[in-house]
Amino acid sequence: MWTRAGRFKGNPLKSVGMKLFLVFFVSITAFVAVLGTASYQTSKKMLQNKVTDASLQTIVQTGSKLDLFFAQLNSLAKQISGDSEIADALLAYDKSEAGSDSSLDAVDAVQRKTSLILSDGDLIYAWGIYETDGTEITGSSTRGAATDAEWLKKTAEADGDAAWFQTAKEGYLNKGGNSAFAVGMLLKSASEGAKPKVLGIEFKMAKLEALMNDVNLGAGSQKYVVSADDHMVYTVNPEQLADPSPVRTGGGSDAKTLDAAVAGTDSLVVVSPIQSTGWYAVGTLPKKELYKETKSILNMTLLMVAAAIAVALGTGYAVVRMIGTPLRSLAQMMKQGANGDLSIRAKMRRSDEIGELADNFNAMIGNLSELVNRAKSSADQVRVTSQDLSEASRRTALAAKEIAVATEEIASGATSLSMEAERGIEVVERIGSQMRNMRAASDEMGRNAADVRAAGEQGAEYMKDLLDKTQVTEDLTRSMAENVRLLKESASSIRKILEVLESMTKQTNILSLNAAIEASRAGAAGKGFMVVADEIRKLADQSRQSIDVVGQITDRIHGEIDAVVGSLAAAYPVFEAQTASVKRADEIFARVGERMDGFADRVALVLEAVRELEATQGILSDAMGSVTAVAQQSSATTEQVASLSSEQSGIGEGLVGLSGKLDRLSAELHDSLGKFVSAEGGDNEGGLAS
Repeated sequence: MWTRAGRFKGNPLKSVGMKLFLVFFVSITAFVAVLGTASYQTSKKMLQNKVTDASLQTIVQTGSKLDLFFAQLNSLAKQISGDSEIADALLAYDKSEAGSDSSLDAVDAVQRKTSLILSDGDLIYAWGIYETDGTEITGSSTRGAATDAEWLKKTAEADGDAAWFQTAKEGYLNKGGNSAFAVGMLLKSASEGAKPKVLGIEFKMAKLEALMNDVNLGAGSQKYVVSADDHMVYTVNPEQLADPSPVRTGGGSDAKTLDAAVAGTDSLVVVSPIQSTGWYAVGTLPKKELYKETKSILNMTLLMVAAAIAVALGTGYAVVRMIGTPLRSLAQMMKQGANGDLSIRAKMRRSDEIGELADNFNAMIGNLSELVNRAKSSADQVRVTSQDLSEASRRTALAAKEIAVATEEIASGATSLSMEAERGIEVVERIGSQMRNMRAASDEMGRNAADVRAAGEQGAEYMKDLLDKTQVTEDLTRSMAENVRLLKESASSIRKILEVLESMTKQTNILSLNAAIEASRAGAAGKGFMVVADEIRKLADQSRQSIDVVGQITDRIHGEIDAVVGSLAAAYPVFEAQTASVKRADEIFARVGERMDGFADRVALVLEAVRELEATQGILSDAMGSVTAVAQQSSATTEQVASLSSEQSGIGEGLVGLSGKLDRLSAELHDSLGKFVSAEGGDNEGGLAS
């Protein structure tokens, strides 16, 4: 209980001085670090915005220059398309036969005029005019049919507008030559008989490279001209021409900025569309190059953080010296006072809160010293009184305990007697309940025996009646079998009669046929007889059909009679067996009736014995109830006396315990107060750092 004052030992972070030091150190350092980081991030963002705006403006200007450049190239193709001499020469070519002098003259005219327009050798790499099927008409170099029909198809689809083709490493018109980009245009004429032609012009990369070399976005930057499908039209590395662009422009007709990874480096991307071609001017600038200018700000921020750490260390140390050290000295003196040294005093020459705390500490130690001296005197008096009280309480408790023991023995005996009596009553009640159940069961058996005897007599009467009816049924079945036999013989007789009728019908039919033949021989005189013979034959046929129907019905009746005979033959043994079973059942009912008479007599004897036992059980139950009442009254009185004795014994033991506890407490108080050393002959002052 005296160790809480030194609990921060072993863990300096729990001391007030260290907490104040950490508060000053963390606050100053965090403030400077947050302020420096915010300044650095703000400067970094401002620089990025300015560089982004400048780069976007540069690339937009580049796009405008490229747009003007490609518009000039487009004007060359339009000049050829709108030249009347070239149109007339091509019309003459279309109207002349292939290989004729007029055809060759027309080709020469087209060659001269086109070469005059495309005379800039620093710009033009190759040109050609072709049929729409790819057959070359004329050009800067004769190659026959064009090997790449795709650009011809796209030019024809443009329908007179310029169709631009991205840079190809081997060119379009001079395969195997240098890298070049091209423009195609469909040459159309309104003259009758004129056919459309395809114009193709390849341009050298030199002029485009010169324009792009003037573009500078900063250290580490890259610049490209990218087609609409993101393939490189221009790049500083010729090997990458026509390759997929490392940057996806995303389409659109407005200038924009993007954040993308170029060659694995996080970069700022600026894009400007070239309206005349549908291509894009693209510039990239690595962000690490962009942020180089902010490194000096970062270094200054780190320097300020280091300076703030140094200032915080000095300030924290001063605070620890001014507050932590005096508090630690005062805590040490408090620990000495807690260990019993009340002679210590704090010497103070400060007028702040710590000085006031020291004065209050000195006053507390003085008052505590006086209190300890008074408590020592009171503890000695309490100790003597507690010893006398303990002896008296011990004698009282001993006497009460002896009385309580004797009373408890009496109460225990009375309680045991009462419990035994109650158990006897319970046993008697269970016997009575069982006797009542037995009497009820005996009554039920008597009624059941009477019911069984009555049922047996009724069953015997029913069996006798059933036997008579079974005999009648057997006689009827025998008579039915005889009648069915006679019916079968009658059906056979009907069949014989039908056979005779059928024979007569056949004879009638033959006679009618003979009569018809004779009537036919007689001619006109026998026509009436022929009609009669024909009607007789029809009646004979109808009789035969009726006899057939009756025969079928008779056969069906005969079959059903046979089935009835079979059923009666099968049923007759069953009726005989039923008759025998009914006779045996009648004998069994007779024996059951005789035995139930004897059983009813024995049940009557059992009922008489049960009534006598029930009367005896009632007398025994009354006697056990009287014993139980007396035992319960005696037990209640004894328990009341035992309770009072136990209560008195408990009070005596409590007094003994309290007096012993008071004796121990007075001794402990005397020993505890003996640890304190009071000041004698003045104050023993301890020093505190000011």
